[in-house]
Amino acid sequence: MTSKFGYCLVSISPIRASESDASEMTSQLLFGEPVEILSSINSWLKIKTILDEYEGYVDIKHIEPISESEKDTWLNSYGYQINRTNTLAGFNGEFMTCRGSFISNKDDEFLIGNQSYRIIQNNEEQLPNLLNLASNYLNSPYLWGGKSPFGIDCSGFVQVVYRFYGIQLPRDAKDQFLTGENIPFDAIQEGDLAFFENKTGKIIHVGILDGKDKILHASGWVRWDLFDENGITHLKSGQLTHKLTGIKRYIIEK
Repeated sequence: MTSKFGYCLVSISPIRASESDASEMTSQLLFGEPVEILSSINSWLKIKTILDEYEGYVDIKHIEPISESEKDTWLNSYGYQINRTNTLAGFNGEFMTCRGSFISNKDDEFLIGNQSYRIIQNNEEQLPNLLNLASNYLNSPYLWGGKSPFGIDCSGFVQVVYRFYGIQLPRDAKDQFLTGENIPFDAIQEGDLAFFENKTGKIIHVGILDGKDKILHASGWVRWDLFDENGITHLKSGQLTHKLTGIKRYIIEK
């Protein structure tokens, strides 16, 4: 593959730590996401995502090459899929895409590079406010490296949700914590992010606050729990599960 750029042509593609199906999945690409191709190793590509510069290895069959100009055109025209699933038709036939996928929000037929796609089943809704959209992920199972309604981790959850509102966060919680505006506990608002550390002080968890006394986060599954200045308290057991490190704000105006 000689092209320097490409996009994910399947519904969900795992990004792995090394060029092997047995390697750890560190993140995922959703359909339509553009990437820079760094190198080719047998049946694997080392890629860097365009939006958050996350590097890893993907199956070469999951990436459709495009030129730099085609990449720029797509970056200026894509939107994010709001509803849980759509059915698209492409050059390989029909397939399903999930919430957060990169599609056209303007037309049912669109191009990525020279490949044509058509949205067959499209129940697209108007974009709700951030907390309502985040709530659509409730009960999605926790999956290390996941970014879809069918499996998602804590930092992937907040990254995908915030993308709908024009905020591009880094992939991992520890890097997300380095961005945004620091907010004191007594000034929290709906949609702020809370970050949590382990016993060594490393940032390991993140969730979305309702501005009152609850947090929506991926822990076992996407769930509501109680939140106060100490951290997260399990809604049913009453056990403190995560120690609060800090609160960040990215969307100033609601």
